[in-house]
Amino acid sequence: MNLKTLVAIAALSCGIASAAVPGLEVQGPYASVKTNKDGSREFFERTRDMTVITKKTVSPEGRPVLKTVYRLSPEGNPLTCDIFDGKGVRLFKSRYGYDPKPGLTYGKLIEEQMFDARVKRTGPAGKEIPVRRFIYTYDALGNRNAPIAITLRPGKYADEVFGPSALEFDPFDGQKPAPKANPNAKPVGGR
Repeated sequence: MNLKTLVAIAALSCGIASAAVPGLEVQGPYASVKTNKDGSREFFERTRDMTVITKKTVSPEGRPVLKTVYRLSPEGNPLTCDIFDGKGVRLFKSRYGYDPKPGLTYGKLIEEQMFDARVKRTGPAGKEIPVRRFIYTYDALGNRNAPIAITLRPGKYADEVFGPSALEFDPFDGQKPAPKANPNAKPVGGR
């Protein structure tokens, strides 16, 4: 499954194109910007090897608000992400799990776990525990249902613990970089 297939990890269904994402302006295979209704903007960049996507959110006045860095698998699926505040302080780290069993949901996102990057919380066995989890299920047609949200921070709802950290749409509208030129290629006509 690639990023085009994975456009709706958080709460939306897969396959949303930029036409369905209001305010999205794809500026090429490595950059795009989304203008939100409140005037804030989200700038997306990805590395040439397509293994990292960085999303920078700025306020309507242009002040940095958040920075999210996604690390992707070779197939384009987010594996981890780090979330920073506007001053560069790492707030949260997330990891994503995909269904490894062949079948209708094979390769689809099944869980997102978010950990507090400032305070390590451990369970009785000393293992780090997430502050929030989203568990994804799918209907008989393979469409994602609303996620099951679990928060482990007392007195907080899951959406109060930053909400989904996963990519909600394909910020590059499926555009792929041009293939690299073959350094061993010869000009047409044998020159």
